[in-house]
Amino acid sequence: MDHLVVVTGGPGAGKTTLLDHLAGLGYARTPEAGRAIIRDQREIGGPGLDRDDPRLFGELMLQWELRSHREAAALPGPVFCDRGVPDLVGRHLLRGEQVPGHVAEAARRFRYHRTVFVAPPWAEIFGADTERHQSWDEAVRTHDAMVEAYPAFGYETVELPLVPVADRAAFVLERVRTSHPAP
Repeated sequence: MDHLVVVTGGPGAGKTTLLDHLAGLGYARTPEAGRAIIRDQREIGGPGLDRDDPRLFGELMLQWELRSHREAAALPGPVFCDRGVPDLVGRHLLRGEQVPGHVAEAARRFRYHRTVFVAPPWAEIFGADTERHQSWDEAVRTHDAMVEAYPAFGYETVELPLVPVADRAAFVLERVRTSHPAP
């Protein structure tokens, strides 16, 4: 699945802004699982919120990422992914939990481009919103967990520069372009 390119990192680091910019340039992208699940669960009064049932929330996120992977795999590349299956491994590391076998197995089977882009914590753009309630400390720890999780499954992580979104996009495209032509 060399044409599936992951952008990961902690909350509030500019991942979605970057992916929206790339989509505006004509590249395919996947939506972020966490925000969509939170919106859906709130809308229906469901039990699958992290604060109410962290295990259920994690399973919903895993299923979302597996579905997103399958859908993205059918598209021509590159396809930019707002997180990936190994993010669920990182979630367990962040929480100090043992990674369940089925989560590790999913991370082994559902593969992405070898290079994974990591948005580092960026204080100037970090902020909470209606779906993101994490603190700055949790954002930093989430970043660190992703930087630990992806290499454990054979990925190379590349930190995104703290520059305007157009420059971030150029940075990513320069590294991906050699493998995949522009849309």
